[in-house]
Amino acid sequence: MTDLLKFDFCEMHIYDDYVIVIIDEGIIVSPKHNIELNNVVDTYFRNKKFVYISHRKNSYTVDPTTYIETSKIKNLVAFAIVSKDFKARSNAEVEKLFLNKPLEIFDDIQKAVSWKDSVLNKETT
Repeated sequence: MTDLLKFDFCEMHIYDDYVIVIIDEGIIVSPKHNIELNNVVDTYFRNKKFVYISHRKNSYTVDPTTYIETSKIKNLVAFAIVSKDFKARSNAEVEKLFLNKPLEIFDDIQKAVSWKDSVLNKETT
């Protein structure tokens, strides 16, 4: 890990080619939250492809239109959601419809990181 960033709605664990985001309990994620994500991208992933991993440890709501803005991040290659909760996984299936990038759902963080490696390897070949 290179950095841990804490915001008023989440914490972001920054790695070389991916970020793991843990949203706080009860938050409603909306397009305005992409401002922080864009700042992180500009700082840590400038001119570098990366994968976003959402580790859904807490219960919160995502406005699916948020993904319309997220899809505009050119160097964001893919998006992974990690949760064992049935409701969170079901919601992620709906959210998937709004993201114009590959999105996969996992029940284990290590599986998401392995998938990230395969996705980034495809991007560089």
